[in-house]
Amino acid sequence: MKNIFLLFLLFSIGGSAQKKLLREDRTYEDQIRTIQLYPATGTPYACQQAAAASIHQQNLVLVFDDLQEEYNNYYVRLLHCNHDWSPSSLKDMDFLREYNEFVINQYELSNNTNIVYYHYQFTLPRVSLAGNYVAVVYREGDKDDLILTKRFMIYDNRVVLGMDNQISGLGTLRSTNQQINFTVNYKSMEIINPLESISVVIRQNQRWDNAKFKVPPSFVREDIRQLEYRMFDQEKQFVAGNEFRFVDFRSLNFPGQNTATIDRKAHPWELHVMMDQSREANAYAQYRDLNGRYIIDNRDYQDDPVVAANYLFVNFTLASRPVSGKVYVIGAFNQWQRTPENELTYNTSQSAYVGSYLLKQGFYDYQYALEGKGLLPYQMEGSHFETENEYEILVYYRPFLPAADLLIGYYVLPVNKR
Repeated sequence: MKNIFLLFLLFSIGGSAQKKLLREDRTYEDQIRTIQLYPATGTPYACQQAAAASIHQQNLVLVFDDLQEEYNNYYVRLLHCNHDWSPSSLKDMDFLREYNEFVINQYELSNNTNIVYYHYQFTLPRVSLAGNYVAVVYREGDKDDLILTKRFMIYDNRVVLGMDNQISGLGTLRSTNQQINFTVNYKSMEIINPLESISVVIRQNQRWDNAKFKVPPSFVREDIRQLEYRMFDQEKQFVAGNEFRFVDFRSLNFPGQNTATIDRKAHPWELHVMMDQSREANAYAQYRDLNGRYIIDNRDYQDDPVVAANYLFVNFTLASRPVSGKVYVIGAFNQWQRTPENELTYNTSQSAYVGSYLLKQGFYDYQYALEGKGLLPYQMEGSHFETENEYEILVYYRPFLPAADLLIGYYVLPVNKR
């Protein structure tokens, strides 16, 4: 199966057939890997930051690898979206001052790696309106020959966020859920009907798969121009989850934590992660993680780790009884998606779920997610209110003109920060 997959990567020639544009984080060809979009701050771990930037300091950079030995001409265009990522009514000229097609002309060939790849980098153009955007990458100027789509946000903070005391939710839910209470002050804006014109979105650990959209306020204080959000109900609270599992293979000569073995006879090399166990019945254990994210790094050579890092098949093993559903390994590395590629299969001889995923050398957070009738997604991981999580509050406003959702408030709220 791995050899077939590798042959597909090596001989894939693209094509626009059956590629439907989706306004979400998506890869349309399997040889496109390690897609990241983050602020270019110059700090070593800028890639951990969310794909969000102030309208006054737009410095977002998009990077990805193409596991082919030939350079491709890739182009980028931007799409403006509403708060729920539906298409907005804006035209290109409403948010751009130049033609909406940009060539990616910054790229490097990998350096002495097991799989040859081209690493592409592109700094996103400046936009004139705050809001949600999707960067669409396509081949040779053919807008239907899609390569990837990646979401990002440009914000213009015009409202003030205030934190309220963390009030416990419904009885037994307190041990597994986290409640986020806050206020939105809009004194600096003339908003006639805030219930209709303001939309709030909350997401956890930069994830869109479990984000809460159109969160209604608990109280509207028009006398002081303030919206109060108190998440009493279960539907408004977030499952706290657990600290993320992780594996460190920034060095292949001296593998880090949770690395069991590396098979250097295979091509490409194969890495086996130490066998995992279900944490369903375990007590909470505190340790620091990356909140589901990952870092690309190569500590074996002095070269630029971005183009010197190797790709490996990383093998995951989860000891468990069979469940009546599907089991996936997820994280930011696969954009939290549940696809056949990251679905695990049950191995009766090992009494475990097993699977492999092609990853670039680095440090990765991950978790196991379940999908099926009567199954909780976090069942194998457990959920504890003590878990460290990072929340983002996104406040959107739809004026009469332009008739589109503008991001007027973006705030990051750490919970149980270490």
